[in-house]
Amino acid sequence: MLFGQKQTLVIVKKVEFGVYLATSMEDRENRVLLPGKQVPAGANVGDEIEVFLYKDSQDRPIATTNTPKLTLGETARLKVVSVGKVGAFLDWGLEKDLFLPFREQIVKVKEGDEVIVALYLDKSSRLCATMRIYPYLSTESPYQAEDEVTGTIYEISQNFGAFVAVDDKYSALIAKKELYGELKVLQQVSARVIKVKEDGKLDLSIRQKAHIQMDTDAQALLELLAQNGGKLPIGDKSTPDKIRKWTGMSKNEFKRAAGRLYKERKVMVEAEQIFAVR
Repeated sequence: MLFGQKQTLVIVKKVEFGVYLATSMEDRENRVLLPGKQVPAGANVGDEIEVFLYKDSQDRPIATTNTPKLTLGETARLKVVSVGKVGAFLDWGLEKDLFLPFREQIVKVKEGDEVIVALYLDKSSRLCATMRIYPYLSTESPYQAEDEVTGTIYEISQNFGAFVAVDDKYSALIAKKELYGELKVLQQVSARVIKVKEDGKLDLSIRQKAHIQMDTDAQALLELLAQNGGKLPIGDKSTPDKIRKWTGMSKNEFKRAAGRLYKERKVMVEAEQIFAVR
């Protein structure tokens, strides 16, 4: 019998409070209870039933005919129903909520949050959730370059960028050079596929193609100038980090936007300063 998966078992014994199931009539060692309220009407010894196996609140093996929102090794978006001293509990469609330990949380979650998690077995053979879903995401997406997709950021790396679960199940990355604005874990994003790697993982961009994005960036730069008294302490010689801090743009994106506005005689650009022309 396998915890965390749907499987077909046979009724080997009927009792007042339910039926006992096993892999075969001859299996007398590994039996699991299916509570009476879950037993299909008219079911008898020898009948086969498809069930899902997990452990109840007292850590006893239990079967259910209900279908959970995810099975072992899968990923799914689940809602946080409560947070306790050792972790959070998620609604996964069964009577006993799914445990998400603090150590498996990339960011601390709170009641009402929706998180994408995978299902795994801990050392005590208990089913638990993890937000560390990278190994569980599929690389067999239906998407191709230039397709528009939606996904959720599940981890942000200073070295690589923002890791995204497209459609809650496909592996994707917004590379560091493609990051724009302030992004955070659990944020949902719309993006464009810029490449499908040989291993099937998706490279994404949340920016438009350069000629389209330049118009958006130019307008954003004008608005930033207006919000800061018509002047910003960044210019042609400013560092990429400083430019990104002030604008959310890469240095090249900033220079393209500033160049567009300069040609339109809306700004003047100096080594460490840009200001609006009044």
